[in-house]
Amino acid sequence: MSYFIIIRGPLGSGKSTLSEKLAKKLDAKLIAIDEVLENLDLDKIDEKERCIPAKNFIKASESVLPEVKEQLQNGKIIIFDACFYHKEVIEHLIQNLPFPHHIFTLKAPLELCIKRDSERNKTHGEGATWAVHSLVSRFDYGNNIDVSGSIEDSLSSILSYLPKPKTIFTL
Repeated sequence: MSYFIIIRGPLGSGKSTLSEKLAKKLDAKLIAIDEVLENLDLDKIDEKERCIPAKNFIKASESVLPEVKEQLQNGKIIIFDACFYHKEVIEHLIQNLPFPHHIFTLKAPLELCIKRDSERNKTHGEGATWAVHSLVSRFDYGNNIDVSGSIEDSLSSILSYLPKPKTIFTL
């Protein structure tokens, strides 16, 4: 059964770690939208909006849609990993991918996100973490997942919402 998953949340909430573990567990294809933005030179902050504009995220999404549609048609599970702080970007994916989907908003206190960011090899800084946390927190979408505990607990929580794989019995 093919479907796509959107993992959204603030910087430092564990999106990438959870998405990677989930992709491995489900044998899914992971699309890291931040990497797509960077590769297409669309990761520029609009000074007026004080964030990457929705149109850039939509351009990034459109660049991967043909491959994603093909993968979904072939029964693959796709995971999108990004902050998704613009609701219209989520809605664009839903409108352009006529497949079942599951959306998860990762919830973590700002202090935890700042701490996790500070422990990375490539930090974004307290200001960026605060700004993205504020943007993501403007709205919830899909199922909320408390990620203030362990990665394993968060992963189990996400898996509890997903379809169970069909078991094939052989005699």
